[in-house]
Amino acid sequence: MASATDARSGQKESADQNFDYMFKILIIGNSSVGKTSFLFRYADDSFTPAFVSTVGIDFKVKTIYRQDKRIKLQIWDTAGQERYRTITTAYYRGAMGFILMYDITNEESFTAVQDWSTQIKTYSWDNAQVLLVGNKCDMEDERVVSSERGRQLADHLGFEFFEASAKDNINVKQTFERLVDVICEKMSESLDTADPAVTGAKQGPQLTDQQAPPHQDCAC
Repeated sequence: MASATDARSGQKESADQNFDYMFKILIIGNSSVGKTSFLFRYADDSFTPAFVSTVGIDFKVKTIYRQDKRIKLQIWDTAGQERYRTITTAYYRGAMGFILMYDITNEESFTAVQDWSTQIKTYSWDNAQVLLVGNKCDMEDERVVSSERGRQLADHLGFEFFEASAKDNINVKQTFERLVDVICEKMSESLDTADPAVTGAKQGPQLTDQQAPPHQDCAC
């Protein structure tokens, strides 16, 4: 006879399967740009300044509703250090979207964006969507990368651009929701609805023509 714990586990597993789509999303970028803080702010609405560097890769799951669809997000937080690069790039395959992050107070992290972009093109599938995010915009006094430079680089790479702050909860939810909307838009345009990265539906989403509200850059 199944125990009460087994029954609860079965109910939870069943509930976890109740979604229209599942999107795999990766947060990538140099070490210490705030990827883990960004994920925790979105998934748990919490912020801890004392995060240690991520070892390898970790993930959280969050279910959201967009345009009458229940979408399960599997969000992977990747280590930025070079020694973990082989591990983390193995997870690029099947990712529907990427948040490519740099720290507005760290020039090196901004310079590295081009290399991270190349890795996305090398290891992910062609239709993966990417948003460029300049994190830590609450630290305006220590800014070394202007908003304009970030926007110009995003335009050059063909990415949408946000500035955000995990600490002050600026543009965190908006970044994830915009990425999900872009993925849905591309899905609706594609004739190939059998991509293995999307589960739970045989047809592309029936999306409306409603546009996502425009985001505002950080004005800290």
